[in-house]
Amino acid sequence: MDFTEALPVWKRLDEYSKNKLAASVLNRKAAKGTVVHSGSIECTGLIIVKSGLLRAYIISPDGREISIYRLFERDMCLLSASCIMKSLSFEIIIEAEKDTEYWLIPANIYKEVMEESAPLANYTNEIMATRFSDVMSLLEQIMWKSMDKRLAAFLYEESAIEESNILKVTHENIANHLGTAREVITRMLKYFQSEGLVKLSRGTIEILDLEKLEKLAKEE
Repeated sequence: MDFTEALPVWKRLDEYSKNKLAASVLNRKAAKGTVVHSGSIECTGLIIVKSGLLRAYIISPDGREISIYRLFERDMCLLSASCIMKSLSFEIIIEAEKDTEYWLIPANIYKEVMEESAPLANYTNEIMATRFSDVMSLLEQIMWKSMDKRLAAFLYEESAIEESNILKVTHENIANHLGTAREVITRMLKYFQSEGLVKLSRGTIEILDLEKLEKLAKEE
């Protein structure tokens, strides 16, 4: 897959914009666990996932992580190039959850083309609106959803991503995704196990009742 196929707006760009972007795009690889962007690093650039899985998260003042969203194949991350957007400051970290290949368009190049191309500027605004919706959705979950429902939703989503009911994930990993303490996740998983939803073993969670887990995740 070429990066132009992952950029829906490509066909609406003029030749100058196409040539500018094509000449600047970089191919990158990141092994699982690699941080590809950190809020403390100067504007990385626009990231488009070719294959693999990236996780975008923030860290609280006390060091607790919480995932904002995940980036799958063809997904784009603008917050790694937040310097191109006026008055936008976001201390986000992006880490490879799996071995990942991605394209990187340097922030200065993307900004230059965006300022000259109405189609690219409009598309950029659409992407930012989508990510803003992701953040608002997360905020609503934190404020209004209990931890058992959030955990159920995470396990259900993880099962879909891995296409398996056997998940190789630690309690610490889950806590980092959901922005809570490991002890909270351990206690909740033990409750799930007592209810017949999951079976726990070292480093592994086996989902026994996916339908019931989904129902719990979707409860108001």
